[in-house]
Amino acid sequence: MPHSIGRVETGEAPHPSGRARLPRLPRLPRLARAVRLGAPAVAALLALTTACTGSTVQGRPGASGLRDPYFPKAGNGGYEVDHYGLDLSYDPEKGLLQGKAVITARAEQGLSSFNLDFSGLKVEAVTVQGAGARFNRTGNELTVRPAKDLRNGEVFRTEVRYGGRPKALSDPDGSAEGWIPVADGAFAVGEPVGSMTWFPGNHHPSDKAAYDITLTVPKGYEAVSNGLLGSRTDTGDGRTAFAWHSADPVASYLVTAAVGKFRVTTGRTPSGLPLYTAVSPGEPEGGGPALARLPEMVEWAAGRFGPYPFAAAGAIVAPSETLSYALETQTRPVFSGAPDEELVLHELAHQWFGNSVSPKSWKDMWLNEGFATYAEWLWSEDHGGPSVQRRFDAFVAGDDSVDPAADSDWDEFPPAAPPGPGDISSGPVYYRGAMVLHRIRQEVGDERFFALLRGWVADHRHGNASTADFTAYAERKTGTDLSRVWDAWLYGRKALPRP
Repeated sequence: MPHSIGRVETGEAPHPSGRARLPRLPRLPRLARAVRLGAPAVAALLALTTACTGSTVQGRPGASGLRDPYFPKAGNGGYEVDHYGLDLSYDPEKGLLQGKAVITARAEQGLSSFNLDFSGLKVEAVTVQGAGARFNRTGNELTVRPAKDLRNGEVFRTEVRYGGRPKALSDPDGSAEGWIPVADGAFAVGEPVGSMTWFPGNHHPSDKAAYDITLTVPKGYEAVSNGLLGSRTDTGDGRTAFAWHSADPVASYLVTAAVGKFRVTTGRTPSGLPLYTAVSPGEPEGGGPALARLPEMVEWAAGRFGPYPFAAAGAIVAPSETLSYALETQTRPVFSGAPDEELVLHELAHQWFGNSVSPKSWKDMWLNEGFATYAEWLWSEDHGGPSVQRRFDAFVAGDDSVDPAADSDWDEFPPAAPPGPGDISSGPVYYRGAMVLHRIRQEVGDERFFALLRGWVADHRHGNASTADFTAYAERKTGTDLSRVWDAWLYGRKALPRP
C-alpha cells in the first residue's frame, strides 16, 4: 500500500512443521451472503471444519496484496473473510483505542501464513483457531503464521488484540482518512484503505463481510457504527457499551465508528425502515433541513432503483471542517457539517451504487460516483431543479450557470481510466461517469434505461462488479449495441462528439 509505517513487530508461538490433512468438505456459500451471521452460526461452522481428521497437508503463504491496479498491496490473498467481530474501547480524552478483532474466514488454499492489512497500532497478541500464532509486522502488513497449517476450505478464526493511538492516513489526493480524532471524540472513514488504521483485516472492496462492532466509551458519549443498534449497556465502571450489527455484507472501506456527544434522533421512513441519525454539538438540530428530507429521499430512491438494500438508514454529522468530503459509509453516511440536499441524496444513492453493488477494483470507481451523481440529477429534475438533459448539455458546453461544476475538467480523462490513485475521486469519475449513463438513456429510451438501473442493483445485490461486467450487462439488458457510447464516453477510444 502507499502508506508505509516502516516498523516491524514480531510475536512468537510454537509452530509445528505440518498438520493432519482434513477430508475436503463441500464449499459452503459465503457466510455473509448465506445466513444472518452471528456467533452461533460461526461456532457451528468452526466446529464442522474441525471435526474431521486425515493425513498431512503442506500449506503455502497467502499473497500480501490483491494487485489492485491502483492499490496493489490492498487486501490479501489465500482467504476470504465472512465475519468481523470488533470489540473496541476508546478514551476520547487520551485518544487511546484498545481493540480485539475476531475474524472468521475461509481458506482458499492451504495456508502456512496469511496477511492482514493493519496500520499504526501495536499488536499485542494473535491466535488462530484458539492457539497462539507467530506474527511479524512490516509497514501496513501483519503476517500471521498459525501453529498448524490451514487446509484449503477450512473456516478459521483469528483473534488479534491491539491498542494505542490510531492515526489518520493521507490519501494520494491529499485528503485525510482513517481514524480522525476531534475535540470531543473521533470519526472513522475508510476510503480507500483507511479502515486499516483501526482494525486489522482484508481491506479491499472485493472481500465483503458481516460485522458486529461493540464500542465502549465514557458515559456521556455516544458511539455509532453501521447497521442496527443491538444494545446499549452500562458496564458499571463509568462507561457505556454500544453493540452494532450489520448482517448484510460490507466492504471494509464502508465501515465506520463515531464517538461524540451527539444528539441522536431515531425514526422510520413511511415504509417502515428504521432511521438513526447522530449530529455533533454545534451543528444544526437534526443535521439541517436537508437531512430532514431523508425519509422522503429513501422512498424516492427505492421507487427509482428498487428496494433499499439494507436493514437501516441514517447519517452521522461531524463538526464542520472535520473532513474535506462526505463518505457513504454503509447505512450511515458521514457528513462534515450540515449537508445540502443534493449531497444527502448523493450519499444515499451510494447505498445502492457502491455499497450494495461494490467495485471489483478501485479502477471501477465510476460505477460508484457516476451513478450517484446521476441520481443527484434525477432528484433535482423531479424536485424543481434543472432537467437531466439540461445538466448534460451544460457540462458539454461548460455552462456553469446551470451547474457550478459544469466548468470542471470533466473531459480530462475517461471515467473508466483514471490516470492514477490520486484521480479516482476526480471530476471525470463523477461527471463524465454520469454523462455515460445519460448517453445510454439517450440510446435506449427511458423505459429500458430505468429497467437497466433497477436490474443492475437487483442482479448484483451485495456483490462486486467491474466496468466490463456493467457494459456487458447493459447491452444484454437493453438489447442494444452501445459500443459508440463506450468508445467515446467511457473508454476514450474515440473523440467525444461536440455540439
